[in-house]
Amino acid sequence: MLADQAWRLSDPVSLRPESFGALAYDFTTRKLSFLKSPELVDVVHRLASSPSVAQALADAGVDGSRRRVYLQALESLAVSGMLCRRDADDAREAPEQGREGRGTDRGAGQRRGRARAPTAIAPPARTGRLVDHFEYGLDAPICLTWELTYACNLACVHCLSSSGRRDPDELSTGEAMRLIDEFERMQIFYVNIGGGEPTVRSDFWDLLDYAVAHHVGVKFSTNGFAIDAGRARRLAATDYIDVQVSLDGATAEVNDAIRGAGTYDAALRAMANLQAAGMRDLKMSVVCTRHNIGQLDAFKALADRYGAQLRLTRLRPSGRGADVWDELHPLPEQQRELYDWLLAHGDDVLTGDSFFHLSAYGEALPGLNLCGAGRVVCLVDPIGDVYACPFAIHDRFRAGNVRADGGFDVVWKTSPLFDDLRSPQTGGACTQCSAYDACRGGCMAAKFFTGLPLDGPDPECVKGNGAHGLTRVDRATLPTASKDHSRRGPVRNQPVVVPLTRRPVDKACDENPLAGLWR
Repeated sequence: MLADQAWRLSDPVSLRPESFGALAYDFTTRKLSFLKSPELVDVVHRLASSPSVAQALADAGVDGSRRRVYLQALESLAVSGMLCRRDADDAREAPEQGREGRGTDRGAGQRRGRARAPTAIAPPARTGRLVDHFEYGLDAPICLTWELTYACNLACVHCLSSSGRRDPDELSTGEAMRLIDEFERMQIFYVNIGGGEPTVRSDFWDLLDYAVAHHVGVKFSTNGFAIDAGRARRLAATDYIDVQVSLDGATAEVNDAIRGAGTYDAALRAMANLQAAGMRDLKMSVVCTRHNIGQLDAFKALADRYGAQLRLTRLRPSGRGADVWDELHPLPEQQRELYDWLLAHGDDVLTGDSFFHLSAYGEALPGLNLCGAGRVVCLVDPIGDVYACPFAIHDRFRAGNVRADGGFDVVWKTSPLFDDLRSPQTGGACTQCSAYDACRGGCMAAKFFTGLPLDGPDPECVKGNGAHGLTRVDRATLPTASKDHSRRGPVRNQPVVVPLTRRPVDKACDENPLAGLWR
């Protein structure tokens, strides 16, 4: 980057101020960058109306001794695509763009890429580690989960929201659109829409279009039954949408035991339709269980076959998942296998920070490695209740409701629960462990629903501390989800989990008959 050149914020990039500086999100590449200095943010804003980078630095009060490091930070933003060169037309229109902090055409027709790990851009004047800032919360979530409905055409045994039946009090179309308006005002970059099965809502496609039109990106999860060729073409032609197709086994035998007969074929058919339609932002989402850890390579091959990015998530003992957690959560040796596999594949595989508890093995996994509950993420359920964590739908973690005065913004900024989560945490006995800075004590939801103290170890602590704690838990007193929308009667093709043997095993295939087939 030459100091005498004119640059500006790229069209599809949104810049959101925070106490430490700002967050910059590229809606085309799904890339998030952190500007870790308010002065750097000021310079970026000034670029739009300055004849050159040098002038923007001077106007922001960056003196000669610091000019080099600021130029390096700006160059990093340019290399990542957050900044672009200005031409004569840009110069005439730039002042308005600079004030808005985002382009006017949102990058229509530009390249579309895959999500990447966040990048921190900063000159030397920092105010601590990013993870420390995030622990004290942000002005708005980076993203949030929105369970659009509890209605679902399946009855997966590990469903964390215990979905099945629609709640008669779920948000109306108008209420949902007003919530999207609020997300836009708060500059929440994207929402993860789930359920239930979101596509069963008759207004789902209208809400999808409304969110995109109001600069709120959408990543929605689906079992794939509704994604026919026509809908696949519609999704592929729409910017700022990612589709995550759920699949919990690399074979029908493993998947259908969890999700129901025919669900494997439905997921593959949906991915084939999306691939044929040219959908680039396709994810294949897998909940890791004792039955499928041996299929990680096969999952990656499946995702590659359909032009999708593999996303692995952790099984939590939440909702119906609590009923099967003992039988399905990975064994200790499988946790290590998963950790090594994730390290080997790096940013090619998404995890949504699901496995930061595994970082206690040594090298940190890609991501923030932080419990973001109430700090950088939260959940809005179908009736507008706001929970600190997508995996902890329980009154203990309910922060408010979007129907109350002030809506979601007031809940996020003034909830006593969120204030408590953003205050300094003791970490309990875990702070005495050498791995605490890596794993941060693990997952809040996993601890809560297995009866462990919130300042205690994760139930799957790689040091074995959680397993020891579980032996002292009175299972009769375990908390259960505050809401259960499971269907009361039988569901067609309802899955049945076959429990694994409890006797000692002589061979890997005695524990998992599929072990070793995809190495």
